[in-house]
Amino acid sequence: MKRRQLFIGITVFAFTLGNLYGCNLKSNTSEKIALTTNYISEKPAKQYVKLALLLDTSNSMDGLINQAKSQLWDIVNEFTYARCGNEVRPSLQIALYEYGNDNLSAREGYIRQVLGFSSDLDEISEKLFSLTTNGGEEFCGEVIHTSLKQLDWGKNADDLKMIFIAGNEPFTQGKLNYKDAALNAKEKDIIVNTIFCGNYQQGISTKWKNGATLTGGEYMAIDHNRQVVHIDTPYDDVIIKLNTQLNNTYISYGSLGAAKVASQAAQDSEAYNVNKGVAVKRSVSKSSRLYKNSKWDLVDAVEEAEVELDEIQEEDLPKELRGKSEKEMKEYIQSKKEERKRIQKEIQDLNVKREAYIAKNQKQEKGELENALLNAIKNQAAKKNYTWD
Repeated sequence: MKRRQLFIGITVFAFTLGNLYGCNLKSNTSEKIALTTNYISEKPAKQYVKLALLLDTSNSMDGLINQAKSQLWDIVNEFTYARCGNEVRPSLQIALYEYGNDNLSAREGYIRQVLGFSSDLDEISEKLFSLTTNGGEEFCGEVIHTSLKQLDWGKNADDLKMIFIAGNEPFTQGKLNYKDAALNAKEKDIIVNTIFCGNYQQGISTKWKNGATLTGGEYMAIDHNRQVVHIDTPYDDVIIKLNTQLNNTYISYGSLGAAKVASQAAQDSEAYNVNKGVAVKRSVSKSSRLYKNSKWDLVDAVEEAEVELDEIQEEDLPKELRGKSEKEMKEYIQSKKEERKRIQKEIQDLNVKREAYIAKNQKQEKGELENALLNAIKNQAAKKNYTWD
């Protein structure tokens, strides 16, 4: 009898374990977890896609940085539709490193963490646009190792964790062997994808392909100096105007409020300065679920239970809410929330028409960097049962 009970216990444990990992959790997962609380802790409430971009910022890489600036919003917009299994929409976090720049510290291996993992899209944009190029030594193994050591990758087996390293010098440069860095990444369930800026065969001979293969990642070669072509559509100007209206639905509060409002407007301008198409794509990103600002915007903060209105100091409120009762504040916030949802839906609906127009009139492929990133992301996400809809 005892042997039979032991067999049943092991069977239940193995069945539950098989259902805990991978993103295709059913609605009764919590019931299965409850059966085995003595064995396994409850699955994390959130799923994350964590992307670390390691960009060579030496003299020859101006084209790469320009492509990254142009195509950041394509990556964000793609993840708006990502789903982990049948239910969960994963949160996107992006980290940014630069390497190979003479302006960086030689003691640090000419490597700098520009931004740790962040879901603040304005902050990501600001840091990316701050990058400049200058000649230097490019140590691929060392920058991979540094990102593994410094970043909080988490321990959730269902999270999709990827490094994208781009450059054009031999992958073997530097004292730290790239193979050791790659094996360290694999042990942490982190995939290293390599993007060689130049000839495909040259990238293979200089070990960029091997650097990716060691972790099950993908090797890609791109023309980093290729100009990103924007196709004008009849919907662009309308989307940009709606973006201005969208900004007016944000209610800043706290010590970060004023600076973040200014940053939001500044990143709109940075995008427009690249070209109108980038401004449109950023506007679309701002209409998506991934653009959240609960640390400084009262609409998002109240929706996500980030603050209690009666606990906010008068001086931390915007002028339009000072002296108002809690009821009046709630009514004002609710009106801005409804206005925001309406504008976001308008932008999303127009973007569907915009994408259809582009698909019909596009004669050239999308940006090289964008294609490289999206293809690798989708291939690797599929292995963890991520889908797009």
